[in-house]
Amino acid sequence: MSKVPTSKRPVKRGPLRNGKRVTSAHQSMTFSRRMLLTGGAQVGVGAVLIGRLGWLSVAENEHYQLLSESNRVQLIIVPPRRGWVVDRRGKPIAINRSDFRVDLIPEQVENFEQTLKTLAQLLDLSIDDVDRILRDMKAARGYQPVQVAENVPYENYAKVVVRLPELPGVQPMRGFSRFYPDGPAVAHLVGYVGAASAKDYERDKNPLLITPGFKIGKEGLEKTLESSLRGTPGGQRVELTARGKLVRELEPKPDRSGNTVQLTIDQGLQQYAARRMGDQSGALVAMDVASGDLLAFVSMPAYDPNSFSSGIGRTEWRVLSENDHIPLLNKVTQGLYPSGSTIKPAMALAFLKQGIDPSRRVNCPGGLRIGNRYFRCDAVHGLMDMHQAIERSCNTYFWATGLITDPGQTTEMVQYLGYGQHFDLPIPTQRFGTMPNPEWLRKKYNREWQGYDTANTSIGQGYVLINPIQLAVMPARLASGKLLEPRLLMAAKRKPISDLDVDPDHLEFVRKAMAAVVNEHGTAVGSKLPLDGIQMAGKTGTAQVFKLGNRGHQSNWALRDHALFVAFAPADKPRFAIGCIIEHGGFGASAAAPIVRDTMTYLFDQQKAMDALAPLERQWGGTLAERNARQAAQFKALAAARRLTA
Repeated sequence: MSKVPTSKRPVKRGPLRNGKRVTSAHQSMTFSRRMLLTGGAQVGVGAVLIGRLGWLSVAENEHYQLLSESNRVQLIIVPPRRGWVVDRRGKPIAINRSDFRVDLIPEQVENFEQTLKTLAQLLDLSIDDVDRILRDMKAARGYQPVQVAENVPYENYAKVVVRLPELPGVQPMRGFSRFYPDGPAVAHLVGYVGAASAKDYERDKNPLLITPGFKIGKEGLEKTLESSLRGTPGGQRVELTARGKLVRELEPKPDRSGNTVQLTIDQGLQQYAARRMGDQSGALVAMDVASGDLLAFVSMPAYDPNSFSSGIGRTEWRVLSENDHIPLLNKVTQGLYPSGSTIKPAMALAFLKQGIDPSRRVNCPGGLRIGNRYFRCDAVHGLMDMHQAIERSCNTYFWATGLITDPGQTTEMVQYLGYGQHFDLPIPTQRFGTMPNPEWLRKKYNREWQGYDTANTSIGQGYVLINPIQLAVMPARLASGKLLEPRLLMAAKRKPISDLDVDPDHLEFVRKAMAAVVNEHGTAVGSKLPLDGIQMAGKTGTAQVFKLGNRGHQSNWALRDHALFVAFAPADKPRFAIGCIIEHGGFGASAAAPIVRDTMTYLFDQQKAMDALAPLERQWGGTLAERNARQAAQFKALAAARRLTA
């Protein structure tokens, strides 16, 4: 068979693609380009991965090493010891004392229900305590402790320690708790501490706030001086497994205690005044007339801040909140009262400044008609000059004289001496009251000043409202002739004290009239100081609470008038000033003045003051500490009864 010539053979052609014939050469070139692109992409990805790994292992090495370390090592915050609060001589007012506490470590607890039941029996836990522990355990994570109880009696603490082998996860510890040696006597001054609330944590995302056992200031100076008293926390580093199990404890970081705060308060005087108040409801403030230092800051009755700091129960809270003497209210800074006749020395200064002759006489037939109303005086005094009107507290004299003087200038003088004035003190909540005048009345009530406004204001009634600090500042300024500002912190910067813009002769006149109130024929002659050579000057006040038809000095307690007394001593060379109010006490001379007399006596002769207090406390059923202990026992009994009935 003959062969076909090569030139005549049919040529194999590739397939058509997009109208073009694709040859093997074309296919080879296409494959090479794909390989090149794929290889380049792989190289690029590899380079990125290598670069990223290099970045993580070199540049970010420290960051991830710290993250790894934090997974392995956990820092348990150690709360700092709170700074002390001491008086002007360094005596303790708020301190820390060693105590026992019991915590639970959730990760280590094997049988939670049985453990909690056992702890409730060993530690005498209340229903409220058990409910709180259940809530805290649900919210707890890992090795974070949950507080079971603090301030545990040693006997109960020992019971827990003995049974530790059968109570895995239970952690008994020794720590420090806040302690107030004088209890209720300093409650409204210092306040108390307590666990931080959710709102506290929202404001300051500080993990210290959720550490078991850590407390922050909740009221009083504990609250306003929190930044100084808190201190710096320490820490205990512990090594954990991936599941949160404790491996070992590492080196600790010590805490740093808070600063000690020194007050101007005299601790002995503070305690004495609180005890002398007995079962009365009221407030007393004492001042040093040379410096303006507050020596006593007493509001009674009061709660026990030690109970609040360790966690007050519902029963105790209910009893306190339902008490009509309002032991939860700081009456020194939040109580507002009519000043009553304690305003009269300041009114007399205002009259003298406006040119009223102090020898001018006003007849007191037992009252004065102003417009269509007859204002009754406490007695028929007859003819009264200014000295006698202060000494005998004649309302008619002040009504009649107020009507012939400028009410704006009169009330300006009263406010200048302290009533209705604002003072810069480290107290969380203050109410400053009102000293009315014609301009204030127009703005507040859109009406003009009338004669009856003058009558009410001139005897400290009507719109007049003051707090007990102002009640002490007024006699302090009268006694010293200085524009004193009350001071509570020894470290506070002293401002220069200027003289009162008042005629010295006028001041001397008023001081002598106030001395006559106590030492001659005045309304407080029964409250002379039992001290040789030392006289007290003062002014009584009785502030009307209800209308005459609805009140009476022997009526229901809540309907009685408030009793007030202001004083300074010695009358000739003043050193101390005191303002005191007894809520619904009746007459200032019979209720407030004796308390001020004994408190003032303490400043000069402590033994005589204590001798006067002893029979009174026997009459009241014991000292303040003894009565407080009985009350605490009653609260505990009520709580126990509630547990039995639950």
